[in-house]
Amino acid sequence: MTSPDLTKHAEQLTALASAFEALHARVRHLSYTPGTDALHQISPLLLTAQDLTATTLIRLRALDSSPYTSVPGSRTGLECLASVLSAASLASSDLTSALSANPYEGTPFPGHPADDATVRTTRQTEAIPKMTRHLADAAHQLDLSATGCHYLATGITRALAATRTAAPSTQRTTQPALTSAQFAALQSLARGGGRLYESSQRGLGVTRVAADDSTRISIATFRALAKRGLVHRDTSTSLFHGQKITVTAQGRHALAQPRPHAAPPTATATATATATAAKTTTPQGVRR
Repeated sequence: MTSPDLTKHAEQLTALASAFEALHARVRHLSYTPGTDALHQISPLLLTAQDLTATTLIRLRALDSSPYTSVPGSRTGLECLASVLSAASLASSDLTSALSANPYEGTPFPGHPADDATVRTTRQTEAIPKMTRHLADAAHQLDLSATGCHYLATGITRALAATRTAAPSTQRTTQPALTSAQFAALQSLARGGGRLYESSQRGLGVTRVAADDSTRISIATFRALAKRGLVHRDTSTSLFHGQKITVTAQGRHALAQPRPHAAPPTATATATATATAAKTTTPQGVRR
């Protein structure tokens, strides 16, 4: 996963955490009178909570479909964001329950006496503890949501720092450059993925690579990429059913480099060709 991608996700989660904190403060310090005033005061909070729930879902889907999933520990990060989604949804439910417990004022059915001041006061007095409990629960869930977003943003930032720290050491190694075939195979696997299979032919086990986009990848090319840590195969499944191949963060970093071109003739090859040409050419102006 590239640094800009990591940075973008971390920034978005930090902004989401701040939004949850702001809504938490509004709910905690809410002042209202049961009835119409409570409806007007709580309604905007509910709409904001629902918007944040939708935003959290968007962040979760974006993170789940990004190369972040190849970062070690990313499963815990995704589970953390899913728990934030649950907490945000519960906060919306609690605010809805507060509105449900709110004593509304209106005209009764014909034949029923209208509420007098005493009855209205009694209804409001009975409703306040219920509404207060629901609002407190909503505030608690919003606090959990903010904490979860901060936790995940910090984890992504640390992963970014680790990537930056590892990059110089990776560059210092004497790894040979990717060949054109290796680069094309890595690009194919990053684009569509693939699987590693083993089949039996004439009693011998034959291992092959099947790319989802039908690109032909030799087993030698795959092993070269795996040896350099550019691809990873899921060994939790058998080779008979196929082991899923994914491109690692290091592999995506390699794809960000310029595409290799065919190597020019070496100096030795050039010298050999020149000597051969000299032997087959008769010099002019020389008597034999």
